[in-house]
Amino acid sequence: MKGFIHEFKEFAVRGNVIDLAVGVIIGGAFGKIVSSIVSDIIMPPIGVLLGGVDFADLIIRLDDSKVNTLAEAKEVGAPVIAYGQFLNTVIDFLIISFCIFLLVKGINWIKTREHEKPEPEKTTKECPYCLSEIPAAATRCAHCTSVLDTDPEPQQA
Repeated sequence: MKGFIHEFKEFAVRGNVIDLAVGVIIGGAFGKIVSSIVSDIIMPPIGVLLGGVDFADLIIRLDDSKVNTLAEAKEVGAPVIAYGQFLNTVIDFLIISFCIFLLVKGINWIKTREHEKPEPEKTTKECPYCLSEIPAAATRCAHCTSVLDTDPEPQQA
């Protein structure tokens, strides 16, 4: 039992688990913000353009009750299909997924920018005779005193 508790403790305090927990909490808060944007900012103008429709109240009655809004249906317990709420949820999802797409795209762009840094110009080269490292501008090896070919391309006979 002690081994199990020790294993769980190592798992729980591992960096990935804590990062995941922080991500879930921030994601939940971000979801609430997006839901508010959709229901309070985006959908009202769309509803006005469509003739004053409140998407949250779009329902299909499944019985003979005379309810006209989702609030009325909940109050009397009438069975309804709340497709307006579903539309709001779909729009929430699309906005959240688009924001996550942009975030991942930005992170990937930053990562590729880090990898694209050009390597610094070499200031040394290898002597072809003794394989020692010598300054790139040298015309004679300091180790074996060989005269180095200054022509960058070797001559073929």
